[in-house]
Amino acid sequence: MKAERARAAAILQRLEKSIPDPETALAHNNPFQLLIATILSAQCTDVRVNQVTPVLFAQFPGPEDIAQANPEDLRDIIHSTGFYQNKTKNMIGCAKKLLEDYGSKVPDTIEALVSLPGVGRKTANVVLGSAFGQEAIVVDTHVRRVANRLKLTRSDDPVKIEADLAQVLPKKKWTSGAHRILLHGRYVCKARRPLCGECVLYDLCPAEKEKKAAK
Repeated sequence: MKAERARAAAILQRLEKSIPDPETALAHNNPFQLLIATILSAQCTDVRVNQVTPVLFAQFPGPEDIAQANPEDLRDIIHSTGFYQNKTKNMIGCAKKLLEDYGSKVPDTIEALVSLPGVGRKTANVVLGSAFGQEAIVVDTHVRRVANRLKLTRSDDPVKIEADLAQVLPKKKWTSGAHRILLHGRYVCKARRPLCGECVLYDLCPAEKEKKAAK
């Protein structure tokens, strides 16, 4: 484990130089906006979500507004994010539960967040890390791919990947470290054609199959 932590530290050190400001790309002004934006980001790009949320929050700024909204009005606004039927249902259910159980405030614990409709560990950790400043490891498709290629995990299960990364990353860098891994996966260590020639982790990466393909 000591060697694995030292290797993870070397990886983070390089990512800190290549990605100095690993902020979430989802535009938001408060925890509720980030919660809803993250729900909308499922199977959708952050760019598209950021095009939709200003319109959404202008008409429905808080949980009270979304809880009482006509579902058709919400669907019309979020249609372009995909899976809009489920997302509308989850947004309304989430808003109602916030009103009923949490006094309209977004809770700041993983247990409470995952009790909300449409909220899994990924969404909960986004909110904890980016809205509340808690150390939390977000595992999305990019983190899963990069963590496996770097052999920081050998699992495809997001919960297990989160636990594996928590073992090798220092806790004070959980949020920033996971987000740097995410951004590295989004822009460099891509799924189909990783840009190995541009990768600051090339000599630390054991993914020989991908590296050969990139050549």
